[in-house]
Amino acid sequence: MSFFTSFPSRDLQSVGIENLKRGLASLFQMQLSSGTTNEVDISGDCKVTYQAQQDKVVKIKALDTCKIERSGFTTANQVLGVSSKATSVTTYKIEDSFVTAVLAEETRAFALNFQQTIAGKIVSKQKLELKTTEAGPRMIPGKQVAGVIKAVDSKYKAIPIVGQVPERVCKGCPSLAEHWESIRKNLEPENLSKAEAVQSFLAFIQHLRTSRREEILQILKAEKKEVLPQLVDAVTSAQTPDSLEAILDFLDFKSDSSVVLQERFLYACGFATHPDEELLRALLSKFKGSFASNDIRESVMIIIGALVRKLCQNEGCKLKAVVEAKKLILGGLEKPEKKEDTTMYLLALKNALLPEGIPLLLKYAEAGEGPVSHLATTVLQRYDVSFITDEVKKTLNRIYHQNRKVHEKTVRTTAAAVILKNPSYMDVKNILLSIGELPKEMNKYMLTVVQDILHFEMPASKMIRRVLKEMAVHNYDRFSKSGSSSAYTGYVERSPRAASTYSLDILYSGSGILRRSNLNIFQYIGKAELHGSQVVIEAQGLEGLIAATPDEGEENLDSYAGMSAILFDVQLRPVTFFNGYSDLMSKMLSASGDPVSVVKGLILLIDHSQDIQLQSGLKANMEIQGGLAIDISGSMEFSLWYRESKTRVKNRVAVVITSDVTVDASFVKAGLESRAETEAGLEFISTVQFSQYPFLVCMQMDKAEAPLRQFETKYERLSTGRGYVSRRRKESLVAGCELPLHQENSEMCNVVFPPQPESDNSGGWF
Repeated sequence: MSFFTSFPSRDLQSVGIENLKRGLASLFQMQLSSGTTNEVDISGDCKVTYQAQQDKVVKIKALDTCKIERSGFTTANQVLGVSSKATSVTTYKIEDSFVTAVLAEETRAFALNFQQTIAGKIVSKQKLELKTTEAGPRMIPGKQVAGVIKAVDSKYKAIPIVGQVPERVCKGCPSLAEHWESIRKNLEPENLSKAEAVQSFLAFIQHLRTSRREEILQILKAEKKEVLPQLVDAVTSAQTPDSLEAILDFLDFKSDSSVVLQERFLYACGFATHPDEELLRALLSKFKGSFASNDIRESVMIIIGALVRKLCQNEGCKLKAVVEAKKLILGGLEKPEKKEDTTMYLLALKNALLPEGIPLLLKYAEAGEGPVSHLATTVLQRYDVSFITDEVKKTLNRIYHQNRKVHEKTVRTTAAAVILKNPSYMDVKNILLSIGELPKEMNKYMLTVVQDILHFEMPASKMIRRVLKEMAVHNYDRFSKSGSSSAYTGYVERSPRAASTYSLDILYSGSGILRRSNLNIFQYIGKAELHGSQVVIEAQGLEGLIAATPDEGEENLDSYAGMSAILFDVQLRPVTFFNGYSDLMSKMLSASGDPVSVVKGLILLIDHSQDIQLQSGLKANMEIQGGLAIDISGSMEFSLWYRESKTRVKNRVAVVITSDVTVDASFVKAGLESRAETEAGLEFISTVQFSQYPFLVCMQMDKAEAPLRQFETKYERLSTGRGYVSRRRKESLVAGCELPLHQENSEMCNVVFPPQPESDNSGGWF
C-alpha cells in the first residue's frame, strides 16, 4: 500500500519527516463496522479489530502480529531475555457522520526478566481535532487514483506507507582505535574484577558492531600480550560478519604461541548470544584442519556442540551446517577414529543434547570404561526429564544395581540421580532397599540424596514419601548409616517470581579421600531455567598413598584428579590437576598451592537489540546488554604428612547490565538510560582429615559481601539545543553469608530476597 506526498526532491527530505507523514496518513484508515481484518499502515501488516458504536469507533491494533522488516536480535534463554508488552488503541469520535476527533495512543513496555529494575516504557500519542469546515475543490473525474493525483499536482509521488528506517549517522564520534585507547586501561588483567571493566567491554562491543574488518584487524595486530585476551573476547562477542572475519584472520590454529587466545575465542563463541550458521560453518572448517594443540582441537568440537544447541533452539536445526555438525558428533561416537576422541565427542553431545544421541549414551554408560561410563551418565543427566523414558531408566537401573558388570561409585550415583528425576514406585523402592548393601560412603551419600529430595520438595519427593510408608523400606537400620558424604540443595535468593538455588554433593571413598565434589548454581524465572555454573572436582586411585583398600570396582584405577565446569549452560573443556602416579608425585613435590583457572574472561550474557516503528512516525530503539568478568578456579591439596586433603573452588564475578531506550527524530531525541552493577564472589572449601575413621570433614561455603549500584538517566534534547536531563542513583550492600551445606544447619542463613541475608557460622568439624 502507498500514499502520495509532495516534495521537490526526495533526497532533500529526511526519512524521519516522511515517517511522520506516514503516521498521519495511517490515522485515516478506518471502517465504520465492527470486525477483525488485516491492514497495512506505518506499523506494517497488522491484525486490527474494530469496535463500532453510535458515536465512536475504536480500533485496536495487535502490535505483536505486525509484519515489518526491522533489524534486531535477543537472547534465546528466557532467564536472560526481555519481556515486552505493546498496545495500540485509536478512538474515532463521530458526529453527524463526520469524524470530529482522532485520539491514538501506543504503549511499549519492557523489563529484563533477570533484573526487573532494568525496565522502561514508551508512550506515543496522536491527536487530531476538527476545527472548521469549508467547501473543498470540485470532484475530478478519472479511472485511477494515481492519474487523478498527478493531474492535481505533478510533484506528488507515491511512497510505501510502511515505516522506513533512517540511516544512522554518528557525528563527532571517536574512531574505533580512539575508543579502544580510551578504555584499554580498564581491561588490563588487574582491573578485570571491577565493574568498570565490564562497562567498557559492553560499550566497545557496540562500536565493534559498526566497524569494518580492516579497522578491527589493525587493532588486534597492534595490541600487546597482556590485554589481547580481553580484546579477543570483545571482538568475538560483537558477532558481526566483519568481526568474525577479522578474528579468524588474526588467529593461527596451527601455532602453539596463541593457545590462550584461541581458547578465549572458542569460549566466546560458545557463549554467543545470537550465533548464526556462518559461525558454526567457520568452526567446522577449522576442525577439519590441523592444530598445534590437541586441547584446542577438543575445545573446537565441544563448542560446536554448544552452537548446535543454540541454533536448534532458534529453529535452525535443519540448517546445512547444523545437520553436518550433528552427523560429525554422532558419527564420532558411533565409530571414533581414535579411542581418546570418545571423550571429546561425549562432551560435544553434552552441549548439543541431541535426542538421537541417547542410544549411544546408554551404550557408553553401561559398557564403557570407568571415566567414559561416568561422562556418558553425566550427559544423560543434562537432558530434560521428558527424554528419560522407561527404556532409559531400565539401562540406568542395571548400572546402579550392577546387574551386568561392576561400576565405579561415581557412575552408579549419577545413574541414580537421573532415575530420581522422574522415578516410578519400583525405581524408588529398589534404590531405597539398596541402601545398607552399598559401600560405606556410598550408603551415606544415597541416604543424603533421598533426604535432600524430601527437604527441598523436588518432583520425586511425593513418590519417595509413598514408598517410605512401607516398613520394610523405612526403618532405623537403613536410615542411620554413618559417613561423611553428603548432598544438599538450598536457596541463594528467593522471591515470588524467581529463585536462585545452589546444590553441593560430595562423595568420598571408604578411606576418606575425595572422590567427587559437585557444586551447581541454577537460576529460575517462572518455568524457565538457566544452569548458571557447575564445578566438579574428581579424584581417583589415591588410596595407595595412604595404604588404604580401594572400594569395590575401583581396585585398578590410575591416580587422577581434575576439574570440569559448566558455565551458563555451556560445558567447557575439563582441566587436569595430575594424571598418573609419577605426575602426582611431581605435582606434590613442586606444589605451590596456587589454584588452577577453569575459565577466565569477559562474557556477553544478555544481548537484546530492537528497532521499533511507532505509529506516530517516530522511531524508537531499545538496546539491553549484560556482561560479566568471571574467574572460576579450583585447587586440590594433598598432604601425606598431615594425612589431610583440601579442595577449594572460587568464583569471582563483576556484573554490569545496561539499557538504552531512545525515541529519535530529526528535531528531537529523548531517552532513558539505566545501569545496574555489582561485584560478587562465592567460595567453597572442603578439608578432610583421614588419619582415623570416621574421618573428620569440614565444609564451608561463603557468599561474599556484594555492593549493588543502580543508575538512571532521563533526557530530552531538541535540535535547537534546549532540553533537560534527570539523573538518579541508588546504592546498597548485600551482606555476605555462609551458606548451609547439610540439613543440620539448613536454617542458619536467611536468603529470602529482598531482605539482606544474616550471617552465621556453618563451618566446623563433624
